[in-house]
Amino acid sequence: MKRTVTNVSAYMALSMCVVFFFAGSKLFKPITAIENFLKAHSRIIKYITLGILGAGYVAYFIAACWLDFHRAIALVVLTCVAVFFTVYDLVKKYKGDSIKLNEAEAFELMVGLLVAWLAVDTSKRPEQLVSFGGVCLFILGIFIFSAHRHAVRWRTLFWGLGLQFVIGLFVIRTQPGYIAFNWLGAQTFLNYTQAGTSFVFGGLVEAGIFAFQALPIVIFFSSVMSVLYFLGVMQWVIIKISWIMQITMGTSPTESLSVAGNIFVGQTEAPLLIRPYLKDMTKSEIHAVIVGGFATIAGSVMGAFISFGIDASSLIAASVMAAPCALAMAKLSYPETEESKFKSEAEIKVDGGDEKNILEAASAGASTSIGLVANIGANLIAFLAILDFINAALRWLGGMVGYPEITFELICSYVFMPVAFMMGIPVEESFTVAELIGTKLFLNEFIAYEKLSKLKNNRLNGITEVGQYISVRSEIISTYALCGFANFSSLGIVIGGLSSICPSRKSDISAVVLRALITGTCVSLVNACIAGKIYFISVKLKGFHIFFTVLSFFLLCCLEEI
Repeated sequence: MKRTVTNVSAYMALSMCVVFFFAGSKLFKPITAIENFLKAHSRIIKYITLGILGAGYVAYFIAACWLDFHRAIALVVLTCVAVFFTVYDLVKKYKGDSIKLNEAEAFELMVGLLVAWLAVDTSKRPEQLVSFGGVCLFILGIFIFSAHRHAVRWRTLFWGLGLQFVIGLFVIRTQPGYIAFNWLGAQTFLNYTQAGTSFVFGGLVEAGIFAFQALPIVIFFSSVMSVLYFLGVMQWVIIKISWIMQITMGTSPTESLSVAGNIFVGQTEAPLLIRPYLKDMTKSEIHAVIVGGFATIAGSVMGAFISFGIDASSLIAASVMAAPCALAMAKLSYPETEESKFKSEAEIKVDGGDEKNILEAASAGASTSIGLVANIGANLIAFLAILDFINAALRWLGGMVGYPEITFELICSYVFMPVAFMMGIPVEESFTVAELIGTKLFLNEFIAYEKLSKLKNNRLNGITEVGQYISVRSEIISTYALCGFANFSSLGIVIGGLSSICPSRKSDISAVVLRALITGTCVSLVNACIAGKIYFISVKLKGFHIFFTVLSFFLLCCLEEI
């Protein structure tokens, strides 16, 4: 055995000597020449490769549109977005100094177009004025309790609301936007989770148990997001979204980047994008970062909500629309009174993570989600138990005076009924939606969406008792209103998460977190008002499309029977 090992070692040593001996000979000169050629012409080769790939994509794009343009509408939208930002980057690089954006003229043009459109659209559907009044009411409330009313920058507010409105208009009222977001929401992508969960849990998946059906989606989505982050896709998208908000609203690059990141990641993960800069950020910027976390939901938990049966396209649209509104309302609630140290996006660098390859990124994403899944499960167990205890106590106390039907939900329905009505919910359904708002604020959004899912299923199953179902319009508005992490149970998560990232700013974080919670709640309500202002229902009836802004369950059933 020893002799064999010795012989092998001798042969390897001899082979290495032969290789080094002939390294300088003519045998290796062609290889060296090729290496030198590739290094000398690397730039040209890069452009040729990109040109070939680009030509291939153009051919694929044309073929897809030629075969079925309706099917390829999402591809068209994504391609247009990519082309726009590519052209912008090239123009900025080579002609950026010679092109100046006249912000005043652009702002005046946007306001003029929006006012004109609102006047024309509202004249056709005057009942939508209720939702518009809700927007004004919530903005007025935030302004009255603003920390520095004299320092409010109205440009930031109006541009934020304008961007939110334009996104909503594109998603709800235009055919390309409606098709694109429905395409995103209708994908069977999340169904691939079944392959993993059925292997691990077997028949328990088919039983419809929440822990084995919804929570694994969080793990799968977290893993996918980690891979996209490793590939640089997420950074590119987040940077472009933050750039749009920064140049239009005049916000700093740090707060814009964090709020844009909240569209895809959670309220404690998004600040990691700006971790090196948190210690030097102003109090107003920190407040904006926290509001962004409260006003949106993470992509990972969005998959769990979709598994409840919540409309996926509305969830996606709500999270995107909330980003500019969150910045606008944050700057209205806590205006900037200090000088920000960050002026240009060039000063901010976004890391690509510590993973070495795509497999490590996928594994890291799955491992990271374990804590999130455990947190979701533990919170649901705790808060549902607490809710049942509170209801039992209220029924006992109410029974003493002849009102045993008093519950937490009943109290919320009366307290938040005016809020629900101002969002555009019909009076007869305002109490039902008010319960959902109260549940989301005092407990969490998981319980609220689970209740919304039951109301939706009751409608689909033909249950027509008042308070037991929810109409299509009210369902969509409620989906927007509940889309956010703004609840009292999140206060500790935010304080603990941000304080661990930047311990030196713990006192500032604690000082603004409650204000940020209220502001984040108002962002979701304004989001719902915008949806109520824009949303209407199209029903195809014998070849014609009939549009409704308020469509009762009974009318929908009648139309479907015709």
